[in-house]
Amino acid sequence: MIKKDNFDKELQQLADFSRILSHPARLAILKFLSETKSCISGDISDSLPLSRSTVSQHLKELRDIGLIHGEIDGLKINYCLCSEKLEFFGQLFDDFYSNVRNGANDCSRGC
Repeated sequence: MIKKDNFDKELQQLADFSRILSHPARLAILKFLSETKSCISGDISDSLPLSRSTVSQHLKELRDIGLIHGEIDGLKINYCLCSEKLEFFGQLFDDFYSNVRNGANDCSRGC
């Protein structure tokens, strides 16, 4: 048994989401796709300071968790943000953060 299995499903999902967002390259890919406001056909690495193979690995991580979709179109792949999954994880994080924030004490002296 994996120790993370001892935690509830929402915390596991939030941890996976946070792990994916913990790399600036993946954040840059999400930002790039959101700024284009459409599916991108071709090589995203042209817009990032990373090699194609590195971008490809980060795209795989984002696809595996469902934040983006990649559909093959001939020799190219069309990448799109998955608004449904982004909304799901956004709400999951908002709920978690709201609970934590509401339970916080005023520790302004120690912060």
